[in-house]
Amino acid sequence: MKLTICELSYLNELITSCVNTITCMSLFQKQVTNEELKSLLNTHFPIHVEDYNRKVEFVKNVETATGKLNVPNLNVSIFTENVEKSKLAKPICVNTNVTNLTDREIALSYFLTLKRAGKEYAIASMETINPNLRQFLKDAYTMSCNHSYEVYEWMAKNNYYPIILATGEQTGDISSLYETIPLQQ
Repeated sequence: MKLTICELSYLNELITSCVNTITCMSLFQKQVTNEELKSLLNTHFPIHVEDYNRKVEFVKNVETATGKLNVPNLNVSIFTENVEKSKLAKPICVNTNVTNLTDREIALSYFLTLKRAGKEYAIASMETINPNLRQFLKDAYTMSCNHSYEVYEWMAKNNYYPIILATGEQTGDISSLYETIPLQQ
């Protein structure tokens, strides 16, 4: 089965995105100072390389590409704990004279890259007819989701990204708009 023009176009865009992610991560690994964030980057890096290589396989020879991606498990810790309602993120000061990135800038850049990539994987998977490629894109979406969760968790834990819980009143206001639909037999 050959690639459709749509699949080829998505793969081209996703491969280019991988080049950017891997290049930035290489820089991030050299500049990061926080050991926990460094460990996340070091753990995630080979999976991004694998992701890139699988996409290249699809472009070079779709008939033999398996596209099996090692999807990491979701590691959850901070969101299972109580989050302080009053804990707001530290203010951000935009640095227009960058020579070295801070750990916050590294995490934020990586996080935003993962969010954007996840959206692109989701869209591409819905418009893909090749079953192997479709499964690969769904796995890549899950990888982006799991990686972004870990980075988001690190930023929230370090007070670099806000976790603002909805109040009971806000939840009540929204929930009062909807009623469940009884299942009809």
